[in-house]
Amino acid sequence: MKVLLLLLLSPLQGAGACGHQEEDFRFCGDRNQTQNSSIIYEHGPAAISIENRAQALIIRRPFLPSRRNSSYKYSLPPTLGRYRFCVCWFRANSTLRLVYGKQSFLLGRDLTSSSARGKQGQDTAGASTSIFNVSYILKGGKNTSLDSTSEYFFPASPEDMPIWEQDVEEQLAALDRLIAQPTEPDAGAMGQRVLRRKLGELEQMLTKVELEGQNQTFGKATVRATVLIVRPVQAPLSLVFASQREEDREAHGIMVDLPSSLFMMAKEREEMIEHRVVLMDISSQTMFQDENSSHVLGDKVVGISLVDMVVANLSDPVILTFSHGQLPRNVTPLCVFWREDTTANSGSWDSFGCTTETGGSWTECRCNHLTYFAVLMVSSLEITYIHRDYLSIITYVGCLISALASVCTILFLYFRSKQRDQITSMHIHMNLLGAIFLLDITFLISEQLASSSSEAVCRAGGLFLHFSLLSCLTWMGIEGYNLYRLVIEVFSTYHDHFLLKICLVGWGLPFFCVMLIFLASWRNYGPFFIPIYESVGGKSTNATICWITNPLIHNVVNLGFFSLVFLFNSVMLGAMVREILRQSNKGHKLKHVLALFGLSILLGIPWALVFFSFTSGIFSLISLYLFTIINSLQGFLIFLWYWTMVLQARKSSDL
Repeated sequence: MKVLLLLLLSPLQGAGACGHQEEDFRFCGDRNQTQNSSIIYEHGPAAISIENRAQALIIRRPFLPSRRNSSYKYSLPPTLGRYRFCVCWFRANSTLRLVYGKQSFLLGRDLTSSSARGKQGQDTAGASTSIFNVSYILKGGKNTSLDSTSEYFFPASPEDMPIWEQDVEEQLAALDRLIAQPTEPDAGAMGQRVLRRKLGELEQMLTKVELEGQNQTFGKATVRATVLIVRPVQAPLSLVFASQREEDREAHGIMVDLPSSLFMMAKEREEMIEHRVVLMDISSQTMFQDENSSHVLGDKVVGISLVDMVVANLSDPVILTFSHGQLPRNVTPLCVFWREDTTANSGSWDSFGCTTETGGSWTECRCNHLTYFAVLMVSSLEITYIHRDYLSIITYVGCLISALASVCTILFLYFRSKQRDQITSMHIHMNLLGAIFLLDITFLISEQLASSSSEAVCRAGGLFLHFSLLSCLTWMGIEGYNLYRLVIEVFSTYHDHFLLKICLVGWGLPFFCVMLIFLASWRNYGPFFIPIYESVGGKSTNATICWITNPLIHNVVNLGFFSLVFLFNSVMLGAMVREILRQSNKGHKLKHVLALFGLSILLGIPWALVFFSFTSGIFSLISLYLFTIINSLQGFLIFLWYWTMVLQARKSSDL
């Protein structure tokens, strides 16, 4: 009677909150504690069950196979009375927390306030007693009240079903078998989507698998996975992981160095009891083939993820070191990550946020985010660092001189003759020089834009550089047509709004092309790495500009468009030479032919040297120098040619 009176007069002990982090499942109720009692935490079926007895509150959930004969006992406060308690389940880190009054227990983890013991019968816990004011809630659902009783059983959803080591090994074996199967040519993209979906299922299993210790490695064949348990500490340290050495493969092994700043994030999230780092070591590129059929070092792809967290813009980079043998001389390693395109169910390799450092037998990648990484093998020009520096100086000085000469020529043409028969030609010359000026300026600032931290700025710079190049090529073609029109038609034909029409073509066609490419995918423009192999010292370097990131678009649009312009201007040149030879006086044939031939050379014919860049050896180096000198100075050469024509005209008039 005294005990009953005490229970009625005593206030409710505690509020039963589980903390600030949102739980996936919460069960709350009131328990009358009439004698000294404890919490018993033990193995149960694939569910969470709560049972109340006089001497113990028994909570069950599935244990690891090796721990199923164990249970944990936690002492409750000796003060008698009614207590509010809550049992909370956090799916992200597979933890179960009990808040009893003002005390909090991390069941199965907080060993300082528990005692592991062999599993005992329920009779030692006394008679069953009811729990009052019971309610439960699932994440995203509504709070539901339940009737008072002594035992509650909650079946586990498929997402909450425990994952054991054998489940992971079976999934890994199934994934290995799928990778080993020969792929049908027509089912390449579909096969990759199936494999990546299976890989995603494996990643989900690794986030929930029950581990015996702090880390565990699964798999022995193509796909291997390592799960590391990281607990927040006062002073987080960096974490180093090394894979097994494989001397018989192109990539001998990898070493991953995770910075301490990564685990500072875990420390800031105080409610997270632990974080899981998942490392995927994949020795096959089958799941990561882009549309360019790019090749990565040793078919090795490394995935790093921090469960339940998106990691980007790290202050200290993640360092991946790939060990390998001597690489081919014409190949440059480039650190890249896999960018998934969910809309197209495909992906591509991207190097944004990663830097590359190479040595004779290793390649080091430093990236500021976590995802799947690899070392892309990129064919590069085999030149010494001396030639590289010479070509860079020629390019920058030539573009600067060309830009200044283009402006001077435009101003001279604008204030010169206003004769009707010269206005159209002069405006075409001015538009061509304007396009050359834009191309020179955007090329000069492209490398600076690529070094900026804004990817959006670099995409805009790459788009404008491509627009300038296409505009330059278009106006070259218009110049060829205009020269043909002047020579063949001999000013006999008049076209309405001719200047307006050619301006629409000269600027409108390039604008339409770049906008079509951009709207197809905004990732088509951005940082582009130009690898260069230094034959002296055996090192490789990368020059970064803002440009087209898709090599296929570059080859089809740029080379294809230039080929058409080159063929058109070549035909126009031949027709003009033939007409002049037929109509001109014998004494003036050579002068006219050289004048037109020189103009046509300056308006695009030397760009054909780009086709010789696909060769190798000394011939490729010579063509590279010629292409760089002539085309970087194109605006200046047009300036010289025009002034030569003016001076010759003045000399003729004086005679």
